[in-house]
Amino acid sequence: MSNHLAIATVTATIQRIIQASVQQDVDGTVVTAARPNNPDGGATQPKVNIYMYQATPNPAWRNADLRTRRPKGELIKQAQAGLNLYYLMTFYGNESELEPQRLLGSTVRALVDRPILTPQMIQETVNSSRYSSYLGNSDLAEQIERVTIIPSNMNTEELSKIWSVFFQTPYILSFAWQARAVLIEGNKSGKRLLPVRAREFYYQPNQPIISQVLLANGNNKKNLPSGNFESDSSIVIEGQNLNAELNDEQLKELARNSNSRDSEIRDKARNKPLSRSKPEIKIGEAKITPDKVTESEIRLDLTSVSIEERNLLRAAIQSLQILYPLMPKRFPAEPIRVIGSNTVAFVLCPTVEKVELEQVNDDENGFYSAWVKVELDLIVGMNQKVLLFLNERTTSSPAAYIFAANSRNQDTQQIVFAVDDVKQGEYLLRVQIDGAESLLGVGERGEYISPVVVVG
Repeated sequence: MSNHLAIATVTATIQRIIQASVQQDVDGTVVTAARPNNPDGGATQPKVNIYMYQATPNPAWRNADLRTRRPKGELIKQAQAGLNLYYLMTFYGNESELEPQRLLGSTVRALVDRPILTPQMIQETVNSSRYSSYLGNSDLAEQIERVTIIPSNMNTEELSKIWSVFFQTPYILSFAWQARAVLIEGNKSGKRLLPVRAREFYYQPNQPIISQVLLANGNNKKNLPSGNFESDSSIVIEGQNLNAELNDEQLKELARNSNSRDSEIRDKARNKPLSRSKPEIKIGEAKITPDKVTESEIRLDLTSVSIEERNLLRAAIQSLQILYPLMPKRFPAEPIRVIGSNTVAFVLCPTVEKVELEQVNDDENGFYSAWVKVELDLIVGMNQKVLLFLNERTTSSPAAYIFAANSRNQDTQQIVFAVDDVKQGEYLLRVQIDGAESLLGVGERGEYISPVVVVG
């Protein structure tokens, strides 16, 4: 790869190659690298001008730069760009002595004799007193792929478009060339992970499978509508092959062996077959130890969850999975290996614990604005989407409103909503967090009765 000086170095090397050739064929010729012009007067000094008018991605190297970043933006490797450079060479001189045509022939011969820019040719250019002041740090000579110079197949129409659009001057005898491929490397370095020491494959013939997740009501089980659960729910996970394959005594023995410094005991532990230990239930980012595990059923009471894990629970539509750590560890520093079940959708609904109305204002037309503060049983992440639903408790044309929560700069259990243009009345209140709604209380006759907020 090359640094940012690669393009200018290619131009300077071509200029030096042509200069060495044409000055021997037409005395007094100079080679420049400027925008083409049309000098006044028929007689002019013999000159060859090199002008780079375009750079395009090289097709062969276009896909070589894919996946330089991970999905979150971190560099995996240094980025690169492969370019083709397009040059237009114009020839000036005494037309009566055919100097432009002689210079064209000399230039073509010089480039067909040297179609590849070798490291030696490039280094001679960089070291030249003419270019060293501004190209001295060029590393084009170290590029693995050599830059090649080939003629461009350009018809009269394409040539006329270049002169009329780019230069807007009368046509001068010219010829087009390409330089391919120039590889420019980015400055930002990527991150290289440590090499993989060994590859291992684990086969679990009795893969744990979750068939359904139910709400437990004592010894009974029932499906909730749409599969919604709350933070005080008892959960029953039904499926196949849910039990661990080791008992407590075996787990203790394997743990002692895997932590032992004695190489003979450690080797003996390595040779034991891998087995699943007691599972964990992964709900979102929280990992919870279940209360009871059998072959076809796992029971979990969310009220018994530790404070640390409860703080990780979020109200939302999320995934539930069973994770089984593999035992034994072959050495103490080995990462934990796990077998996972299939994942199922799990809706953890928030519960409204307290509602407060503040700064209530009457616009004197029967409508009100206010701050509604709702305290929930679960912590709400600051990036979670939270909505407030208000439904008037009346059978005659009930009003309904939706309001978004105010922005938050931290995770919290108290959410504030700014409501306005709300008709005076009594409203049933629901909170929705990332698609999971708080549940309403139901009365003896099957009607919704709580939670309620009175506006006005």
